[in-house]
Amino acid sequence: MHWFRAVVFLVFSAFYCNAQTRQTRNIILITSDGLRWQELFSGIDPLLKDQKSAGMEEAAVLRERLWKPSADERRTALMPFFWGTFATKGVVLGNVGKQSSVQVKNEFRVSYPGYSEILTGRARDEIIKGNDPIQNPTPTVLEFLKRKLGLGARQVALFGSWDMFHFIGESRPGSVFINSGYENVEAGASPRLRELNALQFQVLTPERSVRHDYVTFEMALEYMRTEKPRVLHIAFGETDDWAHARHYDRVLDSIGYVDRSLGQLWEFINSTPDYRGSTTIILTVDHGRGSTLEDWHSHGGKVPEARQIWIAIAGPDTPPVGEAANTPEAFQRDIAPTMLDLLGIDYREYEGVEGKPIALARAQASGGAR
Repeated sequence: MHWFRAVVFLVFSAFYCNAQTRQTRNIILITSDGLRWQELFSGIDPLLKDQKSAGMEEAAVLRERLWKPSADERRTALMPFFWGTFATKGVVLGNVGKQSSVQVKNEFRVSYPGYSEILTGRARDEIIKGNDPIQNPTPTVLEFLKRKLGLGARQVALFGSWDMFHFIGESRPGSVFINSGYENVEAGASPRLRELNALQFQVLTPERSVRHDYVTFEMALEYMRTEKPRVLHIAFGETDDWAHARHYDRVLDSIGYVDRSLGQLWEFINSTPDYRGSTTIILTVDHGRGSTLEDWHSHGGKVPEARQIWIAIAGPDTPPVGEAANTPEAFQRDIAPTMLDLLGIDYREYEGVEGKPIALARAQASGGAR
């Protein structure tokens, strides 16, 4: 039996050492609903910048600020923090023009199936076929991590602008902390959370189901200050709402706000001992959109280009690749396994997962140290 003990010891040691090489202790997943790869990689769209039908007739100042001769200049003007800091510290996938593709695998290409694919690592579901208010039948990666890491319910949190996240983010209501849509904060909240809670009911959006991203982000940031969650999902929504309303000017404004929020979050993480040097941020979207004057504002099963999305990752285990080119194709269902892998967890423990960890998310040879 000595040989058996030796094999067991070697296997356990290999797994233990592999897990120990990870520096990521916290994961922050950020989604910006329907933010197209076209804007991320090329900035303001030349096709839309002068279109009255896209709500750009009174956007002269915005155009002047964002329009530049080259795509690289335009994207930096639109998202200065993302391209000036975040992208240089990690990896960005999804620029089709540079043979880097990330695709949605579910056939519906609308929000709930997309978020479910992100949070469950699987695209096939007999129940989730649209945006109906149905409790997610699959335990999400948020719930899995709560159990696997032995965390309390408040240590795994989701703040979303869209009220549907109570259905999307968990299969068993109350498993993790969720605040989404126009939802009152619980009793005993901090003064800042109470202030934001009151504000959300004073500055209403055109949609009853979606509050302003400012409220969502500021609530999430205050929650980080007070509760120090180890797993957090922040879900912006206005990048999608304004596109559906065919207000491209507001879409651009909303993208700019996401970029500024990312910078604010980055500063907070790097100034907070609980997060500094141990936190990985993953940015992505639930679906893409069309690329023509007729469908730039649309998505769904009948819009083929809505399958094309992007992913950006930065953290202590991710090498500073920057904008990736000529990469193996990645998929939306790979995000949950990547989260697990970065935390040193074998993604195959997550039952039913279809995706696989994104190789470029982690420095394989060095274990992420840099």
